[in-house]
Amino acid sequence: MSTEVTDDPKQHPTGNAVKDPDHWVTGDQPMTGAQASYLQTLSEEAREKFEPELSKADASKKIDELQEKTGRGD
Repeated sequence: MSTEVTDDPKQHPTGNAVKDPDHWVTGDQPMTGAQASYLQTLSEEAREKFEPELSKADASKKIDELQEKTGRGD
């Protein structure tokens, strides 16, 4: 039996499921419709201004921040 170690993400399909938004290839693109909808909801609940011009990566970070603030991240 071989115990070869590999860094190939395909060998561990869930191992890279959570990736830092700063390293997303498409992170600088505009946020998705789903992100915008959820971020708008969270912004309203947190009584913060919704920022529709955020990139995908920045929207993801803001969602994480507002989930923490509103208790939705639990």
